[in-house]
Amino acid sequence: MATTTSGVEVATLAGGCFWCLEAVYLGLRGVERVASGYMGGHTARPTYRDVCDGGTGHAEVVRIEFDPGELSFDDLLDVFFTIHDPTTLNRQGNDVGTQYRSAIFYHSPEQKRVAEEAIADLTARKVWRDPIVTEVTAASTFYEAEAYHQDYFARNVHQPYCQVVVAPKVAKFRKVFGDRTKQRA
Repeated sequence: MATTTSGVEVATLAGGCFWCLEAVYLGLRGVERVASGYMGGHTARPTYRDVCDGGTGHAEVVRIEFDPGELSFDDLLDVFFTIHDPTTLNRQGNDVGTQYRSAIFYHSPEQKRVAEEAIADLTARKVWRDPIVTEVTAASTFYEAEAYHQDYFARNVHQPYCQVVVAPKVAKFRKVFGDRTKQRA
């Protein structure tokens, strides 16, 4: 697995708007840090505006640092496939474009194997009516998003997009994975 010098593992996931994924994973026990950013494109140091314009090839992603003693990569994928629709190509709800694609950017052969097995299992169990379009691709350079995107939901909980799109995903996460959530202050 991809581990940092502190023994923390790294995962990078794309499932629509990074604000949704970040808000959910920040609440998962075993997650040490979550950063919103961009990956999978061909432009160095893209900005949010560049990515939104759709010409860079980047996806909005979250880079998750997690304690493998408390949480597995497979656990992260359980949450991932619960909180977004992996069957819609280049979109999540009203967010449309390649930057909103569903993707797992693996950091090791083990992560690749686990991701492919998770997709095969979900497909075999026919969890969704439509085929899963989540791409599984090697991690590339991670570009951290601008500071105002970090911890966005917590700082903008009353913003309409957060109320209509992010909050329901956080609520679903808490309902399904309530026993694995961090205690709220």
